[in-house]
Amino acid sequence: MFDPLAAVRRPADPPVDVFLTGTVFLDIIFTGLDTAPVRGTESWARGMGSSPGGVANMATALARLGLRTSLAAAFGDDMYGDYCWDSLENGEGIDLSLSHRIPGWHSPVTVSMAYEGERTMVSHGHEPPPCGSVFLPEAAPGAPPPVRACIASLAPGRCEEWTAAAASRGARLFADVGWDESGRWDLASLRDLEHCEAFFPNAEEAMRYTRTDCPRLAARALADTVPLAVVTMGSEGAFAVDGGTGEIAEAPAVDVEALDPTGAGDVFVAGFVTGSLAGWPLADRLAFAGLTAALSVKEFGGSLSAPGWAEVAAWWQHVKAYNDQPAETLRRYAFLDALLPPAAPPLSPAGAAAPRQPRRAVPTIGFRRL
Repeated sequence: MFDPLAAVRRPADPPVDVFLTGTVFLDIIFTGLDTAPVRGTESWARGMGSSPGGVANMATALARLGLRTSLAAAFGDDMYGDYCWDSLENGEGIDLSLSHRIPGWHSPVTVSMAYEGERTMVSHGHEPPPCGSVFLPEAAPGAPPPVRACIASLAPGRCEEWTAAAASRGARLFADVGWDESGRWDLASLRDLEHCEAFFPNAEEAMRYTRTDCPRLAARALADTVPLAVVTMGSEGAFAVDGGTGEIAEAPAVDVEALDPTGAGDVFVAGFVTGSLAGWPLADRLAFAGLTAALSVKEFGGSLSAPGWAEVAAWWQHVKAYNDQPAETLRRYAFLDALLPPAAPPLSPAGAAAPRQPRRAVPTIGFRRL
């Protein structure tokens, strides 16, 4: 596993790079739909996949980029919970020591239908028991263990005790956000934002929070409130403003053949956090985050579509060899030459183990292992 933080690690550093908490879903994804389902009819999808979803999307993306990731979440004690736990802990190497299994609680499920470059989701689940929301060690109540960074999922009116505690211990906080169901779009209602160094709304969310009609103007307005505003703009790429230095960066979207956009926003945040912890320039962080998000939409599902360094390197080698991207892309991603790990040596003689391939979403979760 390539370690993007190797150059900045010190013996006294925390053992965990990133901590996050949230709800893990079992995602069932249908792709290859020509249109949205029509009432009273039956639609057949040309593709299907299953994978852990929800907060697992971001946790998996972080782990596949080489960050030591700790996840605190509730897991049902059903087969879906078994599958998600095994996929994350054994398949991705994510630390689940702060996660718990909840007896009698079934796993939340989301069905995602991808068509016309967008997706529609239907979810079902119940809130876990009070002891199953965030699992923090008794030795450090109200805070995760020592970590480099935390990713907080903000919601209007909600204040999580652990975010302030983590920030007071020196952890760097990055803030994701979801749709404001209340419709008020009051930035002051995101109470934990004051502890965060970067904020990642999409274009629509950013414009609603700032009462502007342009995502770039929205990012500039947000930079008056948060140290770093990063606004994702879909097919237009991403735009960032550093509120402290005034630095501005923009990265165009990477052109790929999209299969399923589920989880792309989570992968974007993971890519940006990776570059931030490694100390890269703002423009490189933004471009890398956009690239990882673009590579993720080429595969089924959210978590198991996340790329690793092998996929990033393969894309870059292809771009340089075939020159099938705009010239600006070659210039923008030239930093990858110095960043990417050395190419793998040739395969050893027949009989040697093949390099480990990342898990991908498959139609079912119950194959017996022979």
